[in-house]
Amino acid sequence: MLIYYNTSGYQYDIITMLINFQNCEDDIMARTITFRSNELEISKKVKDIMEDKFKKNGFATSDKLESDTELVISVGGDGSFLKAARDLDFPDLPFICVNTGHLGFFAEILPDEAEIDYFIDCYQRMYFEVNEIDLLEIEILDNEGKTIKQAINELVVRGNRSRTAHLILHVNGNYMETFSGDGLIISTSTGSTAYNYSAGGSIVDNRLKIMQITPISPISTNAFRSFTSSIILPSEDSEISIIPEYKNEATIILVIDGEETKLSNVRSIKTRQSKKQVKLLRLSDYEFWDRVYMKFLKTYDYKADELRRR
Repeated sequence: MLIYYNTSGYQYDIITMLINFQNCEDDIMARTITFRSNELEISKKVKDIMEDKFKKNGFATSDKLESDTELVISVGGDGSFLKAARDLDFPDLPFICVNTGHLGFFAEILPDEAEIDYFIDCYQRMYFEVNEIDLLEIEILDNEGKTIKQAINELVVRGNRSRTAHLILHVNGNYMETFSGDGLIISTSTGSTAYNYSAGGSIVDNRLKIMQITPISPISTNAFRSFTSSIILPSEDSEISIIPEYKNEATIILVIDGEETKLSNVRSIKTRQSKKQVKLLRLSDYEFWDRVYMKFLKTYDYKADELRRR
């Protein structure tokens, strides 16, 4: 049974494989899967195993995004999923991740044959959910004009050459602060468990449509007054604007989902909810707060696990 609903929520290194839901007769789906791989040997090995198993189950395979591609499967870690989505320009296709990386917050499948076989069986029986993740739209204005970028997790704005950043922050056209510190993070609920969390931001339920502004090492003195904790805004009708305070800070560092860019002559950076979304295929037993516990709090204390299950 296919369950399809809108939600958000997650984090980031991998291969990527694609499959495509097309209009099908008698519930028979298109059969093309495309693989994209990072260079880790374990990822390549898992990719080869999965490719062979999908072929045996009647799927064709390809190294490219085909017109009848159904699904994107990342094998490795969260960063490769983010890179794949960006490189493919956030296609209207579901993704699923196989974790051969570290944290693997996006990952749904472990890299062993039993897990892979279970996933293929669930996929063919349509025992899964498709979650829609809201993106950030980032509008960068400089002397050359406007550039539009998309982010799944977050935008990070930093000063150039590790210097203190002085950034004027507006929300919906209203002045909020002149921030001084290492930088600002603007994250989605999905990105709340990524860099935002490491910087002291809040974990936000992935069903909530929000943008979170989190300061990185803020300076709050008589000379510089900055918020020292996160600000959470509804994303559907909010716009965040960041302007470098000084001309010599018009060269800044932007990091979008881990991809760093140095920009000169920046006039403003505006962030709002994007019209684009990314789809994540989840097996039917997925639960966000259980994932948070497993990735951030779980220990080998079996007594605590037993108490938690009661």
